[in-house]
Amino acid sequence: MKISKEKIEKISEQALIYLFSQSPKALFTSHIAAELARDEEFIKKILLDLKEKKILTEIKKNSEGVPYLRRSRWRLSDKAYEFYKLNQINK
Repeated sequence: MKISKEKIEKISEQALIYLFSQSPKALFTSHIAAELARDEEFIKKILLDLKEKKILTEIKKNSEGVPYLRRSRWRLSDKAYEFYKLNQINK
């Protein structure tokens, strides 16, 4: 089953809105997938695409500096956060 680009963009927007609402907290891929009721691998693909566009920042270490072996946390990049913040004020 193939998902259209429009639907992928809408799901990406939902992920960004959720991350903005939880900011500055960084969330695991599994938490984002559960909130959006989507498959983790699908959400990971979307998050990696947003990382390439420099909209998200991937965190691969825990708070003690130990690298995660199979997990990643995500948060909005500083530029993306400021953009969302300005757009929320203007609405």
